[in-house]
Amino acid sequence: MNNMKIRSKLLTAVVLSSGILSAASALATDASTTELIKRGEYIAVAADCGACHRQTREDGAPYAGGYAIDSPMGRIIASNITPSKQFGIGSYSEKQFADAVRKGVAADGSNLYPAMPYTAYQGMTDDDVHALYTYLMQGVKPVDHAPEAKTSLSFPFNIRQIMWGWNLLYRSDKPFAKQPNASDELNRGKYLVEVLGHCSTCHTPRNMMMAEESSQNLSGSPLGGWYAPNITPDKSGIGSWSQSEIVTYLKTGHLAGKAQAAGPMGEAVEHSFRYLSEADLNAMALYIKQVPAIATPTAQPASQPPVATDINQVIVGQGSQASLADSSSTHGAELYNGACASCHGIKGEGTKDNFYPSLTSNTAVSGATAQNLVMTIADGLHRKGSDSDVSMPAFGQQMSDAQIAAVSSYVRNQFANIQEPVTAEQVTTYRHGGDAPFIVRYVNCLMAAGAIVVLLILFGLLRLRKKP
Repeated sequence: MNNMKIRSKLLTAVVLSSGILSAASALATDASTTELIKRGEYIAVAADCGACHRQTREDGAPYAGGYAIDSPMGRIIASNITPSKQFGIGSYSEKQFADAVRKGVAADGSNLYPAMPYTAYQGMTDDDVHALYTYLMQGVKPVDHAPEAKTSLSFPFNIRQIMWGWNLLYRSDKPFAKQPNASDELNRGKYLVEVLGHCSTCHTPRNMMMAEESSQNLSGSPLGGWYAPNITPDKSGIGSWSQSEIVTYLKTGHLAGKAQAAGPMGEAVEHSFRYLSEADLNAMALYIKQVPAIATPTAQPASQPPVATDINQVIVGQGSQASLADSSSTHGAELYNGACASCHGIKGEGTKDNFYPSLTSNTAVSGATAQNLVMTIADGLHRKGSDSDVSMPAFGQQMSDAQIAAVSSYVRNQFANIQEPVTAEQVTTYRHGGDAPFIVRYVNCLMAAGAIVVLLILFGLLRLRKKP
């Protein structure tokens, strides 16, 4: 009897201890998963996934898609990447997810367009892909509807199969390679800049087939109507910027007396860079400071000082913001006085706290082209940085292209001594996405040449068959 009681107590103790161990193991698993989800969320921010895979309205659900990317080939609509099984990526295995991120191949085998920067993400580590997959599957709420808009590209770019050939030429499946004999911080910076941050996607020139020119890495490139500037440490790039200044710019989106982030860069600051750790931002700045310096053309100020315009003598009545839409004036000084001087100052000096930036030391004004100045005037500026929210009204509906050209010419002449005028035709081109790349301009010729080559090959084969 006593032996039975002892055995019963021992069994009870074993069951209880087993339950405690199971509970402890479950808690440890939950903690591990929570930490993995948190890490995946940080990777999603560093990779700027939310900037594209978002809804267009302010209160839209994260990662639900719908944002329009205006490419030279047409409009690409970012997809739903929530864990919705019907409309998102909820049915993706981790292998299928990795292939989509690193190879640009969806679960159904269709090719993604390189607006999804898989040519950079291909260097993501397996651990980071796993963490990102876990976050999107377990840390994001499913949104059970597809974006209303659809991707619409012109022929033949709407045929996704042609991306197979492009990938064969330009996609690399090599894993991320650390710089030998470099510090951990420098290699972390390289990984953030080249892979997760995909900086080269915007800041590197493209060849005729719209692939990045790796020999010109980060030396600046047109980006729609905007221009992603040279960010190499050359004097024509950001060679005069210190490491701490680069960090400040990435966090806040502005650097007093030098630059303000607008357009796509403003979005990168708002959705990604301002959330990164100080250590990661410093690693990025350290890496950028040591990439090969590449010289690029810069705007040349005139040898003579600009002809001063006494803006106080300009007729103000026609220049108020409320009346711009009804004004046909193309007098640059008059337009500046009515639309810009109240914030940036009559002499372009800005405000002492730099909330309204100076135009006399401003890369958008003194850039090699007027693209960023024109686009900022037309589209305005809306950016959230780590220190403040900044907003500048868009004048694209109030001013004609000729008026935007006039005020841009005035600003560049008065505050950067650049006398080359901006034309209305240039403004129109910028506002419609910039100059079409080679492959878009000559696609019909390329298709005709391809058809001729195919016919010649067929003709040659037939001749060979007829020979005894």
